[in-house]
Amino acid sequence: MNKDQAEGKWDQIKGRAKKAWGELTDDDFKKAEGSVDKLYGVIQEKFGDTKETIKAKLDKLHLK
Repeated sequence: MNKDQAEGKWDQIKGRAKKAWGELTDDDFKKAEGSVDKLYGVIQEKFGDTKETIKAKLDKLHLK
C-alpha cells in the first residue's frame, strides 16, 4: 500500500464521518460533501492516484 492508497482510506473515514454529521444535523451540503470525500477515498485506495488527479479525471468525464 502506497501513501496515496493510505490517504484514500483516511478520506473514506472522513467522508463517512462528514456524512453522518450531515445526517445528524440535517445538513444536506455536509452529507453531499461526505459522499464526495468517500468517493475520492475509494478511488484513491483502489488506484493509488492523488486526489488532484482523481478530481481532474472526474471533471474531464463530466465535461463530455
